[in-house]
This record gives sequence, structure tokens and C-alpha cells, in this order.
Amino acid sequence: MTGLWNSALALLVVTGGLLGLTLPFARIATDAGVPALIWSFVISAGAGGVLLAALLASGGRMGLDGTRLRYFAVVAAISYAIPNFLMFSAIPHLGAGYTGVMFTLTPILTLIMSIGTGVQRPNALGVAGITVGFAGALLVATTRGEVGRPADLVWVAVGLAIPVFLAAGNVYRSWGWPRGAGTIELAAGSHLASAVMTLALLLALGQGGAFALLPGMPWLVAAQVAAAAGMFAFFFRLQAVGGPVYLSQIGYVAAAVGLFSGTVFLGERYSLLTWAGALIVTAGVLMTSKAQAQASKA
Repeated sequence: MTGLWNSALALLVVTGGLLGLTLPFARIATDAGVPALIWSFVISAGAGGVLLAALLASGGRMGLDGTRLRYFAVVAAISYAIPNFLMFSAIPHLGAGYTGVMFTLTPILTLIMSIGTGVQRPNALGVAGITVGFAGALLVATTRGEVGRPADLVWVAVGLAIPVFLAAGNVYRSWGWPRGAGTIELAAGSHLASAVMTLALLLALGQGGAFALLPGMPWLVAAQVAAAAGMFAFFFRLQAVGGPVYLSQIGYVAAAVGLFSGTVFLGERYSLLTWAGALIVTAGVLMTSKAQAQASKA
């Protein structure tokens, strides 16, 4: 366990794999009529509650000073509440696998934002990787989801907005990390803040009655909460060990899991152009990753 906790590569694989499981879980839930906001609340409240219990059981405590509360609120909005709502809304229209491909844009967008905020300077390979990645994303976008079920362009745009928020969250979490704060504390606090935001919105929209659907799928809810709690415990540790650009590559692992599970277990079918675009995006990710490694050695 100590080796996993200190290995950026191992943390990347575990975190990305657990994130990828959210895609098929969400597809099953939304197909059963669970609104996107309800499933977003399940993830945030479940993960936040489990992580808070783990923190308190280990003798830790939750800091509630102004810096932490601001951090919790910003991270909750841009990293969880908004992208989760967009993701779960888009999955019924785009498919779990296609939505997962959108995650592969996160590393490239994170690098762009890191450059824009002065966190990192670009090099030629990084710029080339960004260009290749966007070309692949454009190719994926033209296929508009599953074969025989082309999604409206509005839903494609919603899918493309997901990695924008995720990338912004990646950069902010490193930039705004409160001094002396632990990974489990930040994970628990930001998710509980996200749960509060999501609950307020779904009640305002009159969707509270949909909670009645959850007792009918106890194993799915339990599996989702377990996957989310585990993922976010490792997620914040990966942020500390690998930094925002390295962490953003969980999108590559998540996309692979999403495409595989969507195709094999949910019967989703995608065109060769979708697969080709995903491979091109992956090439762009690998190029930006190598550029990141070169920059860190310089």
C-alpha cells in the first residue's frame, strides 16, 4: 500500500480505472430514469461521507477556516458539481464510451491552462501534442456518438465542455492547495460541498422525488459510492505526487475503461472514425506527457 501511495504511475492507473467505472454505472442509472443531478449527489455525498468517516476514524480533523472553505467551494463547483452534471446529462445521448473519450482532452487542456497561468512554459513538442490532440478530438466530435444514434450537436458541445471544467479544476487544486491540508481532508470537504450544491439545485428544480428510485438499485449505488470514495482518496494523493498535468492523464485510463465497458457490457457501438480519433487524441496526450517530462528535467 505504501508503494501505491507514493507511486505516481500506480496512482494514475488506479484513479483512472475507478473514474472509468463511473461511466457505465451512470449509464445504467440514467437509463433507469435517475436524473443526472441525483446521481451526481450520490457520488458527492457518498464519497464525501465515506472519506470524512475515514478521516475522523484515523484521528484527523476537518479544517473550516476561510481558506479551506473557499477551496472546498471552488473545487466542488468546477471539479465535481458542474462536470458531473454535464457528464451524466450527456451519457444517455452520447453513450458511456463516447463520453469517456472526451476525458482524453483533459491533459491537453490542463497543459494549455498551466501555460496560460504561468505554471509551465511551452516547448515545441508540447505545442505539437496540443495540436494533434485537438485534431483527434475534432474527428471524434464529427461522429456524434454511437453508430446509428447520432447525437444532437448540442450534446456533443456539452460533452466537450466536460474536460474544460476538469482541466480548470486540475490547475486550481494545485494553485489553491491550503497550507498544511491533507489529501483526505480536501477530498472529503470538497465533495461534501459539492453534495450541498447539488442537493440545493435538484430541490430547487423539483427533482427530489427521484430519490425514491435509489432503493431499487442498492448494489449499483453501493458500487458507485465505493468506486467514487476510493477514486477521490487516490485522486488528491496523485495531485500531490504528480502535479496537475500528470494527474490529468487519468482521462486516458478512464476513456479506455469507458470505451471497453460501454462496448462489451452495454452493447454500445462506435464507428471506426471514433476509434481512430481516440487513438489520435491518445497520441497527442503521449506527446504532451513527454513534453511535460522534458520540461521537468530542464
